[in-house]
Amino acid sequence: MGIDNKDTSYDSLYKAFEERIELLAKLPKMDEDNSIEKVIKENGFSRRDFMQWAGMVTAMLSLPSTFTPLMAEAVKVADRLPIIWLHMAECTGCSESLLRSANPSIDSLIFDYISLEYHETLMAASGWQAEQNLENAMHKYKGRYILMVEGGIPTGNEGSFLTIGGHGKKGKDIAIDAANDAAAIFAIGTCSSFGGVQAAAPNPTGAVPLSKVTNKTVINVPGCPPSEKNIVGTLLHYLLYGTLPALDVFNRPKWAYRLRIHDLCERRGHFDAGEFVQQFGDEGAKDGYCLYKVGCKGPYTFNNCSKQKFNQGTSWPVQTGFGCMGCSEPDFWDTMGTVNEPLKDRLYHTAFGGLGADATADKIGIGILTVTAIGIVAHAAIAVIKPPKEGE
Repeated sequence: MGIDNKDTSYDSLYKAFEERIELLAKLPKMDEDNSIEKVIKENGFSRRDFMQWAGMVTAMLSLPSTFTPLMAEAVKVADRLPIIWLHMAECTGCSESLLRSANPSIDSLIFDYISLEYHETLMAASGWQAEQNLENAMHKYKGRYILMVEGGIPTGNEGSFLTIGGHGKKGKDIAIDAANDAAAIFAIGTCSSFGGVQAAAPNPTGAVPLSKVTNKTVINVPGCPPSEKNIVGTLLHYLLYGTLPALDVFNRPKWAYRLRIHDLCERRGHFDAGEFVQQFGDEGAKDGYCLYKVGCKGPYTFNNCSKQKFNQGTSWPVQTGFGCMGCSEPDFWDTMGTVNEPLKDRLYHTAFGGLGADATADKIGIGILTVTAIGIVAHAAIAVIKPPKEGE
């Protein structure tokens, strides 16, 4: 009976997706001479490559494989939803992660295909023309465009620390105006989601997350930088559902940030066995032991890096031998401590005074936190009493 109900639910969802795609298909294309098929073919991808990618994204969003053709169709109409991408106080690393690769991935090609109405890094216009492009896009697609913001929002000295363009507009005011008329708002990267390095103590510019300057719901896609798949997946989720995704307590999409790095880490077996790297370059490091004792923040960090990886799925920090820095957590510059040292006595004082990341993504409890902390300390202690390996 449970299976029948689930099948019925998926049937209804499939039909809703079909209707959503049909609705979007009726909207005007931004470029009649372009198509996603043309874009991927020109960049050396086959139809099979595209369908494999669509299947991967379908699985990433926890949908049945039967939804893969719908995902492919959704991408084809992705150019009907105009996107405005703003740069605030940041390093442009999120854009670079998405767009700058030796061999463009299908994820980055999606952003070549969609209607990216404004993006300071990519557009040819500058000066007054750029400002005019932004104003025109906001007016023309009012209530319909998707707003993506990269970077924290300086609010100190009435926001004057970030002043943009010939008209001297403050970044804060631009972000507020753009958010007011957006259909959906995504904070791309940790700076926009939580303030990032700009908001680290003593925070001289008064940088805050995008969510602090607007009353509208902001979907946070943190990471320094976030995976390109998390950016594109969040966009496609909205395109298919027409609604915002299920979120955790920090407004991160659960499909991407539900589990801790620690939960799916390839070194987890060594953690459970009490096998730790004591210092970089030792025998444990050569054997792929757990990196907790040299500062890995995987037990406190919610993200899917170990599954999606970076550089077109090539690797990720822990795989290369460097511990997780906790970059997708709120205030990680201040709360995660020294990069190459474990939190130790600060196990109870991570994000938000020990609440949140040390518990679960959406259920906060000091009891769970205590168990988590005790478990980590106990496992780490095993390495102290284990006999050394031969030759050490």
